[in-house]
Amino acid sequence: MLWSLLKVLVFVTIVAALTLGAGYLMEMGDFALLTVAGREFVLTPVMSVLGAVLLLIAVWIVFKLAGLLVATLRFFNGDETAISRYFDRRSEQKGYEALSEGMLALAAGEGRLAIRKAERAGKLLDRPEITNLIVAQGAEMVGDTARATSAFKELVTDDRTRFVGVRGLMKQKLDAGDTETAMKLAEKALAIRPRNADVQDTLLQLQARHEDWKGARETLAAKLKAGNLPRDVHKRRDAVLALANAREALADGKVEDAKREAVEANRLSPALVPAAVMSARMAIESGQVKPAAKTLQKAWSVAPHPDLAAAFAAIAPNETPAARLKRFAPLLKLHRDSAETKLLAAELNIAAEDFATARRALGDLAETNPTARSLTIMAAIERGEGSEDRIVRAWLAKAVTASRGAQWLCGSCGHVHADWSPVCAQCESFDTLAWEEAPQSEAALTGPHQMLPLIVGALEDKSADQEAASEEAEIVEIEDVTPDDDGARLDDPSDETVEQDARAAS
Repeated sequence: MLWSLLKVLVFVTIVAALTLGAGYLMEMGDFALLTVAGREFVLTPVMSVLGAVLLLIAVWIVFKLAGLLVATLRFFNGDETAISRYFDRRSEQKGYEALSEGMLALAAGEGRLAIRKAERAGKLLDRPEITNLIVAQGAEMVGDTARATSAFKELVTDDRTRFVGVRGLMKQKLDAGDTETAMKLAEKALAIRPRNADVQDTLLQLQARHEDWKGARETLAAKLKAGNLPRDVHKRRDAVLALANAREALADGKVEDAKREAVEANRLSPALVPAAVMSARMAIESGQVKPAAKTLQKAWSVAPHPDLAAAFAAIAPNETPAARLKRFAPLLKLHRDSAETKLLAAELNIAAEDFATARRALGDLAETNPTARSLTIMAAIERGEGSEDRIVRAWLAKAVTASRGAQWLCGSCGHVHADWSPVCAQCESFDTLAWEEAPQSEAALTGPHQMLPLIVGALEDKSADQEAASEEAEIVEIEDVTPDDDGARLDDPSDETVEQDARAAS
């Protein structure tokens, strides 16, 4: 404390002296007269400035010598590291400079420079938790996997940096495609930092890929407890995991466990269509028709879906079309403006052969939202009402290039799935499938799109030729029965033969 106060006083004195000297230099003429110990020295302005600089250097040397003297006195007083600390200060300063330059190089994307600076800092500083991390990140940046792995392993040996090292090795295994080892490392990292959101997400994705549904539910609960997941999202994903667990139990023959998990999934997320369908179908197999119908109606009230309608139809598979139409009435009253409700009503009326009502139920859906399903239904209506083949085929031809409608679409990679799955089959993302309409690719339908006018045009041309042929036939028939100028019919051998036969018969 006293040494610091002394340095401050000396600094203030030097500043005051420099200010006073600058004033003298401004006031002096061509030379200055300096008297020391009875001797006079004549100084020019340049010599005065040099003298001031030499004086500052001398003061700096005095300070250094004084610091060395103090360190020596402390060493003799029992402080064995006093002298080594004195000589290490400069090295420490250089080390921190190299460390800061390495961090800046990382931020600038210069991996090799960051490694060199970190290695230099490592020689000057005893801070491996920082220098090894910079080396590892720089090695990853330049693609030196072996060096990065070595640096991460060194980080694992230190308690302060064990989590960083394990997490770095986990990411390396993920990049290499070794998901099993990555999952084990994620479990270790989560044991060190239970509230880390990034490791929780990674472990959850890996557990879902490996169908470890029980472990995934535990990780999901940990995310909720740590506050890293909203409660509504937790309920939705917990329902997805419960449904996946139910499917696995059913595949293993554990029917009661599957039924319990399916009911739990439907309770957690009534909007999860596969859960409602599975719960209802298992209830139907058990003879519990009313609970199954109630489950499906509740799910339909949230969002209509064709799988719900199919499961609702399975309640009474042998009923007549009229009875089925009557039983589906509660569903048809919900979401009347929904495209799915209109399509379902049209299909039920087609099955009952009430094509006029089916057309009214479908409305203008074939024009406003032309999908393969709506256009095919329109073709069925036209066929049922006795329309010409060319009209029916024209609707079917349009269905070739129409959108497939809503499908199970992965929100992460856009892959279309035939059936719902908890994990995307393409990118292996968890809980990313949604019932949406996939974007239509113009390039994918270039061929059918070019063929469509050829198909429809050929039908129209064929119809026109048929009409022309029928008109010509009518004209010929009229000409055959038209009298000549004398009022007699045109000679027709067939008519003469008929008359002769008639006379012979009489």
